[in-house]
Amino acid sequence: PDGKLTTVATTGGGPNGAGIGPDGAIYVCNNGGFAWSDMGGLVIPGNAAADYTTGRIERIDIATGKVERLYDKTDSGLGLSGPNDIVFDAAGGFWFTDLGKHFPHHETKGGLFYGKPDGSGCVCAVYGPNLNGVGLSPDGTKVYAAVTAGRVILEFDITGPGTVAPSPLDAAPGRFVTTWGTKTFLDSLAMEANGNIAQATLIEEAGVTSVDPVTGAHEFFAFPDLLPTNIAFGGADMMDAWVCLSTTGKMAKCRWPRPGLRLHFNA
Repeated sequence: PDGKLTTVATTGGGPNGAGIGPDGAIYVCNNGGFAWSDMGGLVIPGNAAADYTTGRIERIDIATGKVERLYDKTDSGLGLSGPNDIVFDAAGGFWFTDLGKHFPHHETKGGLFYGKPDGSGCVCAVYGPNLNGVGLSPDGTKVYAAVTAGRVILEFDITGPGTVAPSPLDAAPGRFVTTWGTKTFLDSLAMEANGNIAQATLIEEAGVTSVDPVTGAHEFFAFPDLLPTNIAFGGADMMDAWVCLSTTGKMAKCRWPRPGLRLHFNA
């Protein structure tokens, strides 16, 4: 409440999305680092950092600050480029997205992945799209992911740990939930208890957009930053919302009109 910062651990690279696992540790999507630019006082991410080596999933012991690398590739050997966001399911495994990585003359692909806290069973469920935010439906049967530059939210039917239902005609899996026609980009997301998707939206519609996954209808809430990159819910009634204001390095707290979905594991 006093706004003081406390360093829990130093990971190096680019710690991004994080979630609390069943063992109480923090599981971090480390994107390997960005090159950052100052644009009139606003800090903007760009290509991969000069010292970038790989993306990875890390486990952090909150009490000691010890950082342990859990994954930098799947069981089949597919390397992680830029892990971005993470959500745990009721069984204690986790879905995570990979945004890929941009370089001066090329980019690497990302996708939707699944892993376990013991470091086993890391698989790629969907390869290709550079995905950002990720969330699970309240009943745990669907996983949602945001396509940043594509301006769409995708819905996947979960068929097992790390597997999703295929689409007809061998098309890319997933269904369109909604899209944006403006110069708006999508970042991380959180789920509301009613099943709505609280999607962080950047640049032209800078704020958080609550999306009905059935109708695709939007309810927009503006925030005073070009890049409000993430949202999390908390409080006794789950109606406190915490929003990352990334270009100015601030954290906003407000009241949300509805309860957020309580996560399976909390610190």
